[in-house]
Amino acid sequence: MSVFIKYSYIYCHFYGVILLVCWIYLCPVILSPQSVRAKDCVCELQNSDPAFPENKLNNVEFNAIQCTRNITSEKMTDLDRLLLGLKQRMKQLEDNVVELEKENGKLYAAMSLRIIELEYAEIQDLVNKLNRTTNDYYHLNVQAAAQLEDMKNTMVELLKFDKMQVIKKNRENQIKKNLEQYKEELKASSPPPTVSPGRCGLGQLVNVAGPRITSPTPYGTSYPYGAWGRDVKPAPGDENKYWLVVLTSSNVYGYYVRQYSTLSTLLLGLGPIDTYIASSNPTTNTIQGSNMVMYANALYYNCYNTYYVCQFNLSTRSVSTVALPSDTGYNSKFPFGHLGTTYSYTDMDFATDELGIYVIYATTSNFGNVIITKVETSNPPVFKKTWFTSLLKTSVTNTFMVCGVLYATRYLDKDTEQIFYSYDTKTKKERYDLKINIKKMKTNIEYLNYDPRDRFLYVYSDAYIVTYELVFQ
Repeated sequence: MSVFIKYSYIYCHFYGVILLVCWIYLCPVILSPQSVRAKDCVCELQNSDPAFPENKLNNVEFNAIQCTRNITSEKMTDLDRLLLGLKQRMKQLEDNVVELEKENGKLYAAMSLRIIELEYAEIQDLVNKLNRTTNDYYHLNVQAAAQLEDMKNTMVELLKFDKMQVIKKNRENQIKKNLEQYKEELKASSPPPTVSPGRCGLGQLVNVAGPRITSPTPYGTSYPYGAWGRDVKPAPGDENKYWLVVLTSSNVYGYYVRQYSTLSTLLLGLGPIDTYIASSNPTTNTIQGSNMVMYANALYYNCYNTYYVCQFNLSTRSVSTVALPSDTGYNSKFPFGHLGTTYSYTDMDFATDELGIYVIYATTSNFGNVIITKVETSNPPVFKKTWFTSLLKTSVTNTFMVCGVLYATRYLDKDTEQIFYSYDTKTKKERYDLKINIKKMKTNIEYLNYDPRDRFLYVYSDAYIVTYELVFQ
């Protein structure tokens, strides 16, 4: 008697359906008389079970592949972008209507009315796109639901061939495995209390929620290095503006700042305004590396090929500089990174919080460990107080500040980044035992900064712009 066992795994990523089929088929053994010896005991086994319908299994596999191809995360992202854009435009329209009511027939009332007309036209265009997209998704959803129901019925029929309950045992093993995994995730998502920022009254950082926004940049996916966000201290009337800098030259250099009037115009790539620092790359004042921040209409970044901090005023288009210690690392001497990759030219990091601007860097005299220096936003900028840590800069992937507390992240795997370290500039206490996970949409995070205006983290991740919400208690 011979026993033939075949397992087939079919995957369909829609709704996380995982289908397992086990085929157990007993084949009759035919022994020829020449093979039978005098002392042999011979018995013939007849299989009365029907033949396994392999064609049905092949059909399920084909439909599962089609399901995966037809419904992708990119399509879902398109719908999210349209909804978010519509929400932001509606808010902008409400603000403009309020402004028009304040004018009450004055000089600029006609201009305000024209702006409202343009906003209304753009909203109508978004609604039309959303209606078309929603209609397409409805038909796709109906078709996919019918296919899934058909696959489910077929799999129930095929399960009748599982005479040895192999599938049942597999399911039990999978449930046990999932329970163990959930236990580990629960441990990671319930970290010990973090340092309580004593200067802002926010409480303790306990979680990072999101992502809230995920979208490729208007440049597409060609440029993996860049930065984006809002002006932490905007001029009146610029509160809704967003800025974007993409390192378009060798993934290292940038020479202009792109601004958008609202988040929706950024996501849709509408009406950008470019402000040039230099006419070409690279020059003395060129942006080097993806770490930078915007504060009071000025961009702070690492000057090209030096250990200097540059301050670019977008109004006057002038650049002021200030030097860090001469043994400060630059040109990828002390960059961020992990075992899988190094984030080139990230020797200097810039961070904003409720208290202002900081530059985070490392020097040879401090053995490559992280140094935090407060930046006074004068013209030219000057450095104020400095704090020294024991954190090796090349062992982390990013840093950010909240209420005077530095947080550092590390790479766990392609799906997870973890906040593992903190340094309180008020108490000078360090902790290495934080375990606050960040769910990533892409493998690497090239830029990360905290905005105290909305308490969001602004992230640039492999050509995608992403936001996360910090949770305190």
